[in-house]
Amino acid sequence: QVQLVESGGDLVQPGGSLRLSCAASESISRFATLAWFRQAPGKQRELVASISGSGNTNYGDSVKGRFTISRDNAKKKLYLQMNSLKPEDTAVYYCNRVTAAWPWGQGTQVTVSS
Repeated sequence: QVQLVESGGDLVQPGGSLRLSCAASESISRFATLAWFRQAPGKQRELVASISGSGNTNYGDSVKGRFTISRDNAKKKLYLQMNSLKPEDTAVYYCNRVTAAWPWGQGTQVTVSS
């Protein structure tokens, strides 16, 4: 089973930026589409962004134009660059296959507050 470790979360002011990283325990190159999810308090986990094996990306409407997903197969890593952060981006962020087929990691907390 692939193990996932997310990092990079922090407390940031509105308008700030963060870069999240996800490290996989096994090669990710053969896996097609990877994704970032987030879960805010009292809400269901939601898909934020996805990236296919060929590099095609998709974003949720709430983050489009502000977030950028990328992957480095050689380093077995997935990234999420988050700009122009808003308080409503506050959540625990997780990485996984877009089908959520792997066990969830511990996530990384992002808090956007002044």
